[in-house]
Amino acid sequence: MRRNKGFTLIELTIVVAVIGILAAIAMPAYTKWVMKGKRAEGRTALLDLLQQQERYMTQHNAYLAFSAGQSGVPFKTFSGSSATNASYLLAAQACSGTTIAECVQLTAVPQRPDPDVDTISITSTGQKTCTGTSQADCWR
Repeated sequence: MRRNKGFTLIELTIVVAVIGILAAIAMPAYTKWVMKGKRAEGRTALLDLLQQQERYMTQHNAYLAFSAGQSGVPFKTFSGSSATNASYLLAAQACSGTTIAECVQLTAVPQRPDPDVDTISITSTGQKTCTGTSQADCWR
């Protein structure tokens, strides 16, 4: 008697269904962690830019203002390794109610939608803020 080797259609259907269920559970968690990683990249880029601005301040006696994505700035104006794939573009402006010589506010503007956090900001005085629906997730 010859025995057929292989899988039945029912066995394959069950395996595909189990994989689909696992993927449906894992995908939202994976997306959440990717967004959290991108926010960390934006915060790191802001803190690095703040250090560069402080060095600029000691040399020129004022901070340097620039808009998000502006070229020709002596600082890195994006997060990540290249401007084309950046998660955030960085900008610098005077803090509200002050001049650029006294205080600078650095802002990271996301290039892809983040449902929880929009822009992330820090000032040269150390004030950390953000916009979005989950402001507690900005700086942690």
